[in-house]
Amino acid sequence: MNITFYKYEGTGNDFIMIDNRDTLFPKENSHLVHKLCDRHFGIGADGIILLETDIEADFKMVYYNADGNEGTMCGNGGRCIVAFANKLGVVSNKTTFNAVDGIHHATIENKLVSLQMIDVKTVEIHNNYVFTNTGSPHHVQLVENLTDYDVVTNGKKIRNNYGDEGSNVNFVQQLNDTTFKVRTYERGVEDETLACGTGVTAVAIAMHKTNKTKATNIKLPVLGGELEVSFNVENEHYKNVFLKGPATFVFKGIIEI
Repeated sequence: MNITFYKYEGTGNDFIMIDNRDTLFPKENSHLVHKLCDRHFGIGADGIILLETDIEADFKMVYYNADGNEGTMCGNGGRCIVAFANKLGVVSNKTTFNAVDGIHHATIENKLVSLQMIDVKTVEIHNNYVFTNTGSPHHVQLVENLTDYDVVTNGKKIRNNYGDEGSNVNFVQQLNDTTFKVRTYERGVEDETLACGTGVTAVAIAMHKTNKTKATNIKLPVLGGELEVSFNVENEHYKNVFLKGPATFVFKGIIEI
């Protein structure tokens, strides 16, 4: 069977996008998903995202990690599927779609996608790190000299401290009052990625919660570019959380599976 796919990237976080409204993609085949994401023997990506029909929204987003397992919410993937849906003509410049963590609203303008994330009510503050869930679990830790920091070795150790499911791990360096540089080790990929949308969202909230910044609109440089997170704070809850950044079409292809 031949499958048409589209490659998208959001600040270097790259995804194989498939229009699965015909439900033909064998998504129960985790080995196939893993193989397609392999950068040596497949197309190569941080994950696969399926666009499917949904009874209460414009479409449904189904996300698989590069290891073949269905994942939790992916912020950059969410932004990329909005751009993909726009390219397919499924939506125009505004959309509402369903994902594993519920309904999301988004807009797209000049290849920049602004995606509403879930509200965050719980932020756990520990001695040298913060833990929160922004659609996916995230460990947030400030470090010095982030450029030379061993993200993979240290990220893997921390990831495994969170049991079998693990946690994504974000290392952060503050650049100024409103800007935080981020590098992320992602579970499921089991490596550092060039960006992580739910990760930078967690970082922005964690830095505000721990009084590292008073800003509610925060810039977050990552290896693949720059993302922006904004939010409102009501009764210590983070609401109207938006992740904004570029979502870019790379190429289209056909692969036999």
